[in-house]
Amino acid sequence: MTSLASRLKGRSELGVAALLGAVGVLVLIDAARLVVPYSQSDPVGPKALPMIVGGLLLICAVLLAVNVLRGGSGEAEAGEDVDLTHPSDWKTVLPLAGAFIANILLIDWAGWVISGTVLFWGSVWALGSRHYVRDGLISLALALLTFYGFYLGLGIALPAGLLEGIL
Repeated sequence: MTSLASRLKGRSELGVAALLGAVGVLVLIDAARLVVPYSQSDPVGPKALPMIVGGLLLICAVLLAVNVLRGGSGEAEAGEDVDLTHPSDWKTVLPLAGAFIANILLIDWAGWVISGTVLFWGSVWALGSRHYVRDGLISLALALLTFYGFYLGLGIALPAGLLEGIL
């Protein structure tokens, strides 16, 4: 008799199926909690689409789990030029994660332009660029362009933070 661990070896896709199922359940629960006033002009209502998406996620999770348990597995990515035997490059990953975390921590207090500049500059630095002034100017320009692009183009006001009244 084989153990559960040995039977599940090589079936990591079950984790994806579990994640799909969990997201499906979360979407269904969230959709069921929507408070919708009764409307005769809209027989479908706003709950229909999330319920359909949640149901489809659950169906995909079940079908994927059944496929994996029957011996199916995903095909390895043939088009990628990645050496899977090479270890992770933590000297790149950690500073890149730091730039994203700094953006999260700064955005409400300092505003998008400052936190976005830190995000963009930190990202290019983590990825290997050492043109500090040029990268800083481009990062500032990108942050300003996205700030005004969201505000003027989409009508979404990103937080101005310390630059409130200036922007």
